[in-house]
Amino acid sequence: METKQPNDLVERMQRGDLDAFEEFFNTFKRPVYGTALAITRDPFLAEEILQDCFVKAYKVRERLDPARSPLPWLQRVTINLCYSRVSRRRTLAEPITSLITNLVVDLAARPDQVVESREVLEVLQRGIDSLPAKQQTAIILYYLHGYSLAEASEIARCNVGTMKSRLHYALKALRVRLPVERRVRVGTPVAVRVPR
Repeated sequence: METKQPNDLVERMQRGDLDAFEEFFNTFKRPVYGTALAITRDPFLAEEILQDCFVKAYKVRERLDPARSPLPWLQRVTINLCYSRVSRRRTLAEPITSLITNLVVDLAARPDQVVESREVLEVLQRGIDSLPAKQQTAIILYYLHGYSLAEASEIARCNVGTMKSRLHYALKALRVRLPVERRVRVGTPVAVRVPR
């Protein structure tokens, strides 16, 4: 089956084609849900936010630009929906496994490091959870989803310098939380991708 380009889907949606909207949903649901889950840590709330995001997209479909990917806009809506619903003092329900895997490497290289690895993952998870909302968003967009600095800045509606600053301070806070005595290093993905 031929995959439709986003601009084709948007144009068809704007003409009221419900099949195009279904394709649009199936094309973009995974990254939207991933962002919602990473922020809320609640699969049920993330599912609600996913639905609300696409309901909003359909309602404002006339304002979507068929010449541009709708994903940055969808991510921005998702982030706004998440932070409008989630208390800053939420309880940790679901770890962001893929994000933490990108932040810490070589955790379980040897069997004797497995317990230590779990402890470090828990420390990092609590660290991410305690970050200010804008720094959490930066970490999720840049490391979890792999957006470039420019793309992450567009989604977060800030300039590239601000995004770099948010990432810098978020990583600094996460590094401080890692116990010094642990034989673990902040991962290569962080070291390579830290914006300069």
